Amino acid sequence: MTQEPQEPQESQDPQPARRADAQQNRARILAVARDALARSGDVTLNSIAKEAGVGQGTLYRHFPTREALVLAVYRHDVGELVDSAAALLSQQEPWQALQLWFDQLAAFGRVKHGLADALDAATRSNLSAEHYQPVVDAIDRLLHACRQAGLVRTDVEAPDVLLLVGFLWRTDWGHDPDQRAQRLLRIALDGLRTGR
Repeated sequence: MTQEPQEPQESQDPQPARRADAQQNRARILAVARDALARSGDVTLNSIAKEAGVGQGTLYRHFPTREALVLAVYRHDVGELVDSAAALLSQQEPWQALQLWFDQLAAFGRVKHGLADALDAATRSNLSAEHYQPVVDAIDRLLHACRQAGLVRTDVEAPDVLLLVGFLWRTDWGHDPDQRAQRLLRIALDGLRTGR
């Protein structure tokens, strides 16, 4: 008796679900690491994995070293900061968009301290060089919109503005760093306005 060939059963490919889980794990690890590093540059990978609800193996699959994780957090944050300039301009008046973007820059400046502590000097220098132009371009986009609306001085250049707000990366703020940074930021931005 010959056996009739059976039709092949459709196989359910588990890969898309696995990829989605892996992306969710990666995003969760990045979010937890960002907050943890903002609190302290000494946070351990084990504590990040635990707080993210993943095993150490999962964390190391995505980020084989501490530096790889810190670099990913840094790059992710800078990417979000740069991208937010266009988003803010599409939702806000130009001056409001400029102010909100610099508020985000100030928040990034606070997080950057924890990240910088976890990187060596050469890596910090490379990252600064890597992200300098995208950040300057984002500032230029915001300034251009403000110029078009007649809100900022015409002699203001984006690299000068970035240098002007470099105080955001200082570490010796005293007892109320957020309030002091915001006050200094408002003074700096006020100097950009027309008629000043």
